[in-house]
Amino acid sequence: MKSINKTSKASGALYLIIAVCGGFGFFGGYESLIISGNANATAQNILESVFLFRLGAVADSIVFLLEIILTVLLYRIFKPVNKTYSAIAAYARLAMTTMIGMNILNKLIVLHLMSGADYLLVFNQDQINALVLLFLNAYSYVSLIWGIFFSLHLLVIGYLIIKSTFFPKVLGFLFYFASAGYFIDSVGYIILPQYGDIYTWIVLSTIPAELSFALWLAIKGINVDSWNKVKEGSI
Repeated sequence: MKSINKTSKASGALYLIIAVCGGFGFFGGYESLIISGNANATAQNILESVFLFRLGAVADSIVFLLEIILTVLLYRIFKPVNKTYSAIAAYARLAMTTMIGMNILNKLIVLHLMSGADYLLVFNQDQINALVLLFLNAYSYVSLIWGIFFSLHLLVIGYLIIKSTFFPKVLGFLFYFASAGYFIDSVGYIILPQYGDIYTWIVLSTIPAELSFALWLAIKGINVDSWNKVKEGSI
């Protein structure tokens, strides 16, 4: 009983750390430096704030590592509810996590392009700046792809929350909303990219869902008696 409660607390703590690091990695160490459609200004911003950009890459790396741990913990929490659906949620989140890890490469390539290495002398500065913006855009596009995997994860976790008896069902419905938000953001941007600002606000509106769940895990925790009854019924 103490073990699953510790799992709950650890999951909530990891959720909150991931939220902080992920938010900084994307908005502080990336989005704030981008001048849309202006490669030269964007490259200049990164040169002037290169340490901030590097910190963003480190934050992404921390998210990548912690997501692996969180995936396993969430699987353990929800396995008694439905083993198959819990596995689907875990695989979807691991697929997302893999893409987050791979996406760090785009930031590292940008740093190499701006390193002034001799082998880059075959490019003039405007060409290098264009490549910098290309890989920064690729970082954004990969985020859209992993958002599709994340929407599946949220959808299944929402279902598991509702079917469980150890979490408030309202959290599950909030996850349904968040799932729809991420899916609309990813697919919508691919189909109708001109409405990108709207999709950004849609994703931001999903924050209360995960934040509520993270705080519930970290502070309130699992109803251990209910969890054990579900576990015993699934054996």
